[in-house]
Amino acid sequence: MGMFLNADSVVKAVMVILVLASVVTWTILLAKVVSLALAKRQMRSSLKVFRSVASLSEAGERVRSGVGALLVVEAEDEHALSQGLPSDGVKERAAIALSRIEAMVGKRMASGTGILATIGSIGPFVGLFGTVWGIMGSFIGIANSNTTSLAVVAPGIAEALLATGIGLVAAIPAVVIYNALTRSITGYRAMVGDAVALVMRHLSRDLDRREAGTFGRKSNLRLAAE
Repeated sequence: MGMFLNADSVVKAVMVILVLASVVTWTILLAKVVSLALAKRQMRSSLKVFRSVASLSEAGERVRSGVGALLVVEAEDEHALSQGLPSDGVKERAAIALSRIEAMVGKRMASGTGILATIGSIGPFVGLFGTVWGIMGSFIGIANSNTTSLAVVAPGIAEALLATGIGLVAAIPAVVIYNALTRSITGYRAMVGDAVALVMRHLSRDLDRREAGTFGRKSNLRLAAE
């Protein structure tokens, strides 16, 4: 603290910025860990239901919240709006809608991680700027005092090097946390992709049942007419 108080105003500003960046890093970590844990738990529950049910409507009755419910509602809406239309077109439109939801969910979950990448990449350079500025001030002080005594030079250099140290303290955790969150978000997006595939499978099965029922009714009518 004494080194911070005795440092140049520019070096102080650099240190404060880096400390704030470190606080932002740990705040993002806490928020993302909680949100990812809740989202993954909800998605596991939805996937379990999707694998156990036999139709899209049954899945909609049992999955009432979260991304899984959003996928089911989107597929059911497309199914309802496309009554009487060819199955291939229904599947194509539903796949487009579900892929957009998948992309939206992934983007929303990844929001904020770009800040970690920025802190991790520029943190050391910001600290280095503070160090260079502080050392320049120390050299100017040496020139003005006309002495090269270590007792005169050392405090200013130590205060300047503190900025680089704080920059590394801010940057290293940011990089580690960014990589860990990226892996976790990738795993979550894979779960959402599995949910999309299961919803599309149920939709395809329901459409095949509809076509089979329609074909069966036409056949019965033809036999009755004959």
